[in-house]
Amino acid sequence: MEIKTGKYLKYAIGEIILVVIGILIALQINNWNEARKLKSVEIKILQDLKNDIQENIVNLNEGINMLEIANADNSKVLLMYEQKHLIKIV
Repeated sequence: MEIKTGKYLKYAIGEIILVVIGILIALQINNWNEARKLKSVEIKILQDLKNDIQENIVNLNEGINMLEIANADNSKVLLMYEQKHLIKIV
């Protein structure tokens, strides 16, 4: 009877160890999968951020060009205004 009980206990402990190892492997696979998903989301966010920055750079350059044109036009108007006043004074 004791021999059968000893064999049964060894078998039960072996089964428990196998189940625990299986659970640990499943958890590791799940962790790898979650990390892969997070990496994919991170890459998407970084790509969107890059696109937004590139679009902002284009918009800023257009704004700078418009301001340079406005500045040149303002300089012309100021020059004409100064010349007009000089003509009136003389």
